[in-house]
Formats: sequence, structure tokens, C-alpha cells
Amino acid sequence: MGAFFIWANFYGSYYRIQKWGIGGGTKNKNTKRYEKCFPYWEKYIILKIVKKLTNTEDTMKDYIIGIDIGGTSVKLGLFTIEGELVHKWEVVTDKSNNGSNILNDICKSVKETLEEQQIPIDNVQGAGMGIPGPARSDGYVETCPNLGWRNCNPAKELSELLQIPVFVGNDANVAALGELWKGGGKGADTMVLITLGTGVGSGIIMNGEIVAGNRGLSGELGHVTVNIEEKEACNCNNYGCLEQYASATGIVRVANRMLNASQKPSKLREFDTLTAKDIFDCAKEYDEVAMEAVEKLGEYLGRTMASVTFTIDPDVFVIGGGVSKAGEILLNVINKYYKRYVCLSSQMGEVRLATLGNDAGIYGAAKMALGK
Repeated sequence: MGAFFIWANFYGSYYRIQKWGIGGGTKNKNTKRYEKCFPYWEKYIILKIVKKLTNTEDTMKDYIIGIDIGGTSVKLGLFTIEGELVHKWEVVTDKSNNGSNILNDICKSVKETLEEQQIPIDNVQGAGMGIPGPARSDGYVETCPNLGWRNCNPAKELSELLQIPVFVGNDANVAALGELWKGGGKGADTMVLITLGTGVGSGIIMNGEIVAGNRGLSGELGHVTVNIEEKEACNCNNYGCLEQYASATGIVRVANRMLNASQKPSKLREFDTLTAKDIFDCAKEYDEVAMEAVEKLGEYLGRTMASVTFTIDPDVFVIGGGVSKAGEILLNVINKYYKRYVCLSSQMGEVRLATLGNDAGIYGAAKMALGK
């Protein structure tokens, strides 16, 4: 009888941990009470005992890994399966020899970190990986110029190196999944992330899953044509792409063009090297040229978002990237034109700011590793 009560106590503890977690978000008073009852380290002792007693040690995993590969660095995160970030770190992206060393470097770094954290690889459910280019759902990458990869399957290769399941996706799509899971899109089923940085990136999530398309091109909103009169080429060699107006570099280009085309007085003329932040700061002070540049961004972006709404009708648009730091003035101008162009309904997707910042990629990659 004594053994039964010991078992019941452990199982009850295990059940509460699985349901509420430790160190994550809380939903009610009971949740908070249980979190105070179980220190972080005790969670894993109890989990281990229950696994042993129920012969589920081989099937139940405690950790997942998120990997976000950029052109200069690879960001990595170790998470619990509940989505709590335990540890994050970076390694240099070695693009020599067409990026042939990247996956080996990631493998080595992951194994070293797991050893430091005293976590066996057998206790890792899997890893997700975001890359700066199109990726098919089966992990195949036809080309990824920023890394030097062509006709390869990095998911399969890294899986063989680490001996765990690995999933791969376009970095913008993966970041979108992260924002949906733990960031600005939390609570939505269908969401579009639009990142306004050096370029315009975007990712589409429908019913909680990444929409990559047949060739991984879905969600490339930065290269939607918004101005057929444009004479300057985009980096993609097309003309009039959204990226040419709504990115950090795009709004600077637009503002400089306005300054050169008129003699209007403007504080923007005082800057030797104009930045997107300068433009938004001056717009907040009612500088006419700055306000015109911001309006142009809002019009083209709002119009594009309206077209997306008529295509997939998302619950939420999440705006991220460096330009999103402008905050309320950006949201106001986007909403102004978004509402103008969505003419068939008074109900439309909410526009929110991203909350995960540069960690969105590792969060999304970790969510991919859950395989659900």
C-alpha cells in the first residue's frame, strides 16, 4: 500500500508538470501554485522516474533544438518541449567551399552544448532549421545563394550527423511560425508575418502550419509588384517591388528621391547618411517630406496586405524587422491604407507588432522540431 501512495504521488506530480509546465507562462492560480511547488530541477527528476517506471524512457523526450542560419552567424536555441528557452548561443557561418562546413559546425556545436548542459542526445526529440532561401517540405533545397548551397537536402544531412529528426524551412516562414507559437501571433490559426528590414521578408502560416508552396516561393511578398511605373530595378531584377518602398533601404531611397525632386525645407537634409529611423523620427515631428515617405510605405504595404486578405484572409498580420521599432506611427499608417483597400468587409485581420525580435527564427525552428 505504501508503494502505491509513493507511485500515486509521483504520477500526480508528473501529470501536473506535463499539463502546466515549469517556468513557462501561467494561465490561472492553480498553475502558479504548482510552479511554486516544483523547482526547475525537480521537474526532470520526476520525469525521469516516471519514464523509468512506465517503460517510456525511449519514446518521451524533454528537449528540442531551434537553428536559424544567417549569412554571418548561426543562432541556436535549446528548448524544452513546452517552448521554454533553456540556452541560446551562436556560431559563425562558414560559407567557404560553398558552405560545405556549415552543417558540420552546427553538429559539433550542438553536441558540445548538450554535453555542457549534461543532456544526452537521446533526450532531444528533434531539431528545426531556418535557412535564407526556399526549401521544400521534404527538406530539399534547390538553391540557397547566401550560403552557397545547391541541390542538397540539409535536413537529411544534419539528421544523419546528429541522429535525430531534422526539419528545414525558409527563414521567414520559420520566424512566422515562432511568432505564432510564442510571439505576436499567439492565439491565431492563420497568420502572416511581414519583416521590414534591409529587405521585406514574409511568412504565411495557415491552420498552424507553414505554407511553403510547391517550390518554396510562397510568401515572397517583398517581390510583389506594387508600382508598374518604377524605373529602378529591385535586387531581384524586377521593377516596382514592395521591397523598394517598404524596407529600411526602400524608405530611405524614396525619401532621398523626394528630397532631390523638390526644394521643400526638411530636417532630413541635415543628415549626412539618412536612415529609416531618421525618417520616422522626423515624421513624428511632422516633417513634410518624412511624412510623405512614411505614407508611401504605408500605402504600398497596406495595399499588399489587402490583396493577401482577399487571398487567404488571415486572423493576424504581424509586423517585424528593424523598421517595426517605429511602433505606433507605423501601425497607424499601415492600418490607414489596409482598411481603405479591404472594401468587402468591416471585419479584417488584426495588425500587431512582432515580439520575439531576433529570436523568432529559433523559436519557429524549435516548433518545427515538435513535428506537430
